[in-house]
Amino acid sequence: MSPNLDHLQGADSGQALEIAHRVWWVGHVLPDDPFQCHVYLLEQGDQSVLFDPGSLLTFPGTLRKIEQVLPLNQIRYFVCHHQDPDITAALPLIDAILDRPDAVIVTHWRAKALLRHYDLSIPFWLIDENEWRLPLADRTLKFIFTPYAHFPGAFCSFDPSTGVLFSSDLFGGFTRQPTLVAQDESHLEALRPFHEHYMPSNDILGYALAQIERHPIAMIAPQHGSLIPHHLVDFLIEKLKQLDCGIYLLGQDDTDIRHLSRLNATLREIAQTMLLYRDFRDIATRLLELVQRSLPAAQIDYFVALPDGAILALKRETRFSGAIALDPPEFCHFIGGAREDWIAMHRERRYIGHHHLHNNIFCEEHCIERGQQLTIPLVGRDCDQIDGFAVIRLHQPIEITHAVEQIICRLVEPLQVALEREVIHRSIDQEREKAYQRSIRDPLTGLFTRFYMQDVINRHCAQHDRDQDAEVAAIILDVDFFKRVNDTYGHAAGDRVLQQVAAVISTSSRGTDIAVRYGGEEFIIFLIGKLPVPPEQIAERLRQNIEKHCFEIGNDTPLPVTASFGVARRIPQESLDNLIRRADEALYRAKEQGRNRVESAC
Repeated sequence: MSPNLDHLQGADSGQALEIAHRVWWVGHVLPDDPFQCHVYLLEQGDQSVLFDPGSLLTFPGTLRKIEQVLPLNQIRYFVCHHQDPDITAALPLIDAILDRPDAVIVTHWRAKALLRHYDLSIPFWLIDENEWRLPLADRTLKFIFTPYAHFPGAFCSFDPSTGVLFSSDLFGGFTRQPTLVAQDESHLEALRPFHEHYMPSNDILGYALAQIERHPIAMIAPQHGSLIPHHLVDFLIEKLKQLDCGIYLLGQDDTDIRHLSRLNATLREIAQTMLLYRDFRDIATRLLELVQRSLPAAQIDYFVALPDGAILALKRETRFSGAIALDPPEFCHFIGGAREDWIAMHRERRYIGHHHLHNNIFCEEHCIERGQQLTIPLVGRDCDQIDGFAVIRLHQPIEITHAVEQIICRLVEPLQVALEREVIHRSIDQEREKAYQRSIRDPLTGLFTRFYMQDVINRHCAQHDRDQDAEVAAIILDVDFFKRVNDTYGHAAGDRVLQQVAAVISTSSRGTDIAVRYGGEEFIIFLIGKLPVPPEQIAERLRQNIEKHCFEIGNDTPLPVTASFGVARRIPQESLDNLIRRADEALYRAKEQGRNRVESAC
């Protein structure tokens, strides 16, 4: 059976279709729906696997096709790549008609937290508790963790026996007409809007694709869109890496996916238009070179307001890296205002005689300190609001002739586009960074999350295995009698205590330490690298700092708070889970021996 899926050309989608050896497509096509949802069956006798069972709309058709291959009761494993109703709404139906006590729902713990609200009798089998593998009769399924693509616990399933990747939302697409198999490279246009709005950022999508590329993919079976044959796999992976994701960040109140996708494409076209340069430093350098052909320009400075109102100065002396102008030039207070106000200022304030307005386009200024300079307000195409200023500083005085005015007029649009482009990129970068920080930071305490911990600390553990000097130690702490705080003063007071404990941890930690809110009132501080003192001494200092801290919870009297600590040094080749377990056992001893103390792991 060819991985290019030639055998499916013209196939009847009203029947179950074998896409690879013992792998069946059993989805149901909804007419005139661009959001097709696919279901796949891995035939393994009475240990068979169903991937993403489907919704109430599609399951009757799916059930009919399943039974063309085998009875429903032959299915033991129901893989749910995420918890959305398009793949899980059928679970209550399955729960009602399935008659086998050993059936399980295979998913990640984060999806289980939501799926449990279906109140199913079928138990859960968690991939993160089973080494990300599911042994079957003639093959072993592997699960690939792709966090935040599109939700925190997202994963894909890979069948090494056939090379089929069951990719969930990754590689999904919108198809105007239902097409079971992607035909050619134009299928990218079906994937583009889906990923640009569904995936939060390029970093997240790139990480997921990097995990997938580690496996020999023969074909891709996505949850949405079309099956992707082997000859398109590499091409589509490379193209997806280049997409700009998270386009809702651009849209504010506009949530039309295709409109936002077109806007995103327009931004790319602007980047290509600006002399094929992407970096503002290159654009600004090239624009100066062009200006110098006609004017004795020494430099061009740019001033623009960021979304928070701060004035960003882009100057040659800082290589256009951008710095907040603490004392911006006087004209900057017009940024965000109407150009007519700026024009009126020059006409009405006669006392600024060293300013000369030319053609309502730019201002010529003569200054003893700076010499002659030309200040150009940059105005958006659709309004008269000043978005920023470009200032051309001349190294020798010139007469402003009609020809010079024409040169400046022709410069306005490329200067405007260059500055707009830079602001857009910086705003997107800021939003992406905010989105990334939200994904790795606990919203209450600002410390790292345990998801971030898993990735980063595992990398440090691997480095420790290669280099014994790259030490790793764990300090786990638990706020003493925290339940009493919540019960006595309320959960808001408890939250304030946790925030202040986190603040003490942050101020007491080194820059290389990684502080994590592990859950509830538990925190872990990972000490990375050579330690100046034993970790027990660091933990003791932190214990004292917490004990001495005045915890304000809104009452007149500060609340006394203490914490118990467990400390463990990592042993080479030790897993992260075992390191945490040993530190936790030491914490348990600290609690048993009276709390507000530090205990070391054995």
